[in-house]
Amino acid sequence: MLMPTLSLSKDKIRIVLLEGVHSVAVATLQAAGYTSIESLPSSLSGEQLKKKIQGVHILGIRSRTQLTAEIFEAAEQLMAVGCFCIGTSQVDLATATQRGVAVFNAPYSNTRSVAELVLAEAIMLARRIPRKNSAAHHGVWLKSVDNAFEIRGKVLGIVGYGNIGSQLSVIAEALGMKVCFYDKEDKLPLGNAVAVDSLAELLGQADIVSLHVPDSADTHSMIGSRELAWMKKGGLIINAARGRVIDIDALVQALHSGHVAGAAIDVFPQEPESVGQTFCSPLMGIDNVLLTPHIGGSTLEAQYHIGKDVADRLIRYSDNGSTLMSVNLPSLALPTHAGRHRILHIHHNVPGMLSRINRIYSQVKINVTGQYLQTRGETGYVVTDIEDQHDPQIVKQLQHIEGTVHCRILY
Repeated sequence: MLMPTLSLSKDKIRIVLLEGVHSVAVATLQAAGYTSIESLPSSLSGEQLKKKIQGVHILGIRSRTQLTAEIFEAAEQLMAVGCFCIGTSQVDLATATQRGVAVFNAPYSNTRSVAELVLAEAIMLARRIPRKNSAAHHGVWLKSVDNAFEIRGKVLGIVGYGNIGSQLSVIAEALGMKVCFYDKEDKLPLGNAVAVDSLAELLGQADIVSLHVPDSADTHSMIGSRELAWMKKGGLIINAARGRVIDIDALVQALHSGHVAGAAIDVFPQEPESVGQTFCSPLMGIDNVLLTPHIGGSTLEAQYHIGKDVADRLIRYSDNGSTLMSVNLPSLALPTHAGRHRILHIHHNVPGMLSRINRIYSQVKINVTGQYLQTRGETGYVVTDIEDQHDPQIVKQLQHIEGTVHCRILY
């Protein structure tokens, strides 16, 4: 007996995209043959989200939608999540992995946009633009050179030298800035950037501090009263990373005291869930503070590239099982073998699993034409290509192997 052409035909694979994902994602999915696509302009939560994702196979979100263990429990058919953004802190990755759901994001696609915003804000803060702009709107002419500086020759301290931090480093240096950076991991400096040994050392020598760290227990309030006191008097600070990295109340005090001369904040501990909702922050109304509504990656170019990149990764996973760039499953880049069938097996990474899988193939006399295994932490991923003839119960037998998380026929 021959295996079905597909475990599920493309027109039956349900895809839901939330939060106004760029239209290029829809176009890319449609071009690949997917037709059951629903795109919504806002996020969902609670019972609305649970109801919407029932029977959904692929879910696309941005940063507002929270995928908790409870939400995953309601998504029995879910096989992949696309985070059309940089981070994945809004996703319970442990639960996604336990359920065999692949999670993808776009860690590089908005790098340039964020770096450009940070540099623009650095220049505006150095020239005291927020106060002068506000005064001009109220008919006051503040034409003065007092406390207005070029950024050329100033020291930019970058906390977190990842994709965005390193890109910012290169552009800032091209504008004549001196760059130092602090990262918990050893990173290769680009250009003339200099790594420092501690956060205290960086804060003590930087004229402008820019934060580019992930949202984690280690980074919550990593910039508080003590760290702000370590900064050079009259220094500037920019946060386009995560909202909980800076203790906002401590920053307000440092600004009022004059120890910190200015700040640009693009991310906040609490943010409105949608456009038009009321925003409130203790930083409102303070001179030389720029407040922007989480727009670091909000350029047409960045959103286009994010939409295209994440959609492509979802397609590759759905079409041939490739997990390249998945943030939670073992990474496999797979070829497509014409005239063969492919079975995906996600399992707990325990000794002897591959032997048990192949014993089943041997018992039912299936000829394996290709096999790929990769592990990541406690998770293993085996992709097996077999010839046309097969036992139609093979997937059920594989699913009954102890330690199996998920198994399905791909094509």
